[in-house]
Amino acid sequence: MFDFFRRKKDQPPTDAAKPEGATERYSIEELAAAFPSRQPEVEAVEHEAAREAVEPSDVVPVEQAAPAVEPARASEPEPVPAEVIAAALDIEPVAAPIAPAPPVADHPVAEPAAPGKPGWRERLRGSAFARSFNGLFSRHPRLDDDLLDEIETALITADVGVSATTQLVESLRKRMKSREFADANALLAALRADLVAMLKPVAQPLQIDTNAKPFVLLTVGVNGVGKTTTIGKLAKRFKDENRPLMLAAGDTFRAAAVAQLQAWGDRNGVPVVAQGQNADAASVAFDALQAAKARGTQVLIADTAGRLHTQQGLMAELGKIKRVLQKLDTSAPHEVLMVIDGTTGQNALSQLRQFHAAVGVTGLVVTKLDGTAKGGVVFALAREFGIPIRFAGIGERPEDLRVFDAEAFVDALLPESLGA
Repeated sequence: MFDFFRRKKDQPPTDAAKPEGATERYSIEELAAAFPSRQPEVEAVEHEAAREAVEPSDVVPVEQAAPAVEPARASEPEPVPAEVIAAALDIEPVAAPIAPAPPVADHPVAEPAAPGKPGWRERLRGSAFARSFNGLFSRHPRLDDDLLDEIETALITADVGVSATTQLVESLRKRMKSREFADANALLAALRADLVAMLKPVAQPLQIDTNAKPFVLLTVGVNGVGKTTTIGKLAKRFKDENRPLMLAAGDTFRAAAVAQLQAWGDRNGVPVVAQGQNADAASVAFDALQAAKARGTQVLIADTAGRLHTQQGLMAELGKIKRVLQKLDTSAPHEVLMVIDGTTGQNALSQLRQFHAAVGVTGLVVTKLDGTAKGGVVFALAREFGIPIRFAGIGERPEDLRVFDAEAFVDALLPESLGA
């Protein structure tokens, strides 16, 4: 097709005088002969190019050059590419406009975890505990001391702790020597059962005493564990249960902590008692308890500032908050909920020991288990303290603050069988 235009023709005498570099033009008849199937399109391109490159007297109107053509039908052949027509006319091809890409959200919305065991598996499968045991039994399918050594290493690496790990491994060793296990699959099932048995006594959901008016829940913990966020998620849970509640913005030290809790309150339609930055936390708790009693509120959740367990002066302030609350209600607080970061590791044991000595912790919330948390610290906490684990955070959404389930937790960390 291109040979037709590229073949050099004999120049007539009138064209010999054209200046060098002048653009050679083709007539409508020549273009129609070259592209018989798409004559209207060729004429349109010729007409458009001629309007820009030649004088007005040389322009041939499209209406006079060819009769009107009916609209294209589905049975007509494929259109001639624009590059081919551009090469024929010796003009630059015009690129088709590119549609802009749809806008992408800067912060993708996290989806809530699926209910039941599938949601736990999905969120905890990337933990160090799950990675340590992934393929362990497949690499050591024989029942011998090497397999037990691998299990011991994996448990210690996952922050289960030396004491709890020794108890688990020695129990498995005795049962293996007494030939209770037929194969490695049976040993895996026994390990799962032992881990569930270790967590069962502490898997106790939070029970709201309706006789307490209000039921006071005091949250404590070190800096950055997610106390305020946990309070917001608990407020959403209690609101969905149709429980009248109130929040006390007792974290008056951290910048924007009061505003953060007020935002959670606005989102869930929950009133928040606050006094502003650097106010006395005990005074905030006292005013909130008075207001909750006056309004007949069922649940009062009091926030506190994060503090290191090694700072005795700050730990003493928690005791002051507790004593001030007891001036209005001798049984308050009814629940002291300590929030523990699941990525902390064995340091969580010393944190809980100090907070428990200061205010008497009655329940735990283990957060951030869906990230890089090893997860084994839950077993160490359960074995050493026996304090009920109320909730576990396996995601960012309010729905991802789950009531702690021992079986679902172990099921998410260990495979059900070899090769699973």
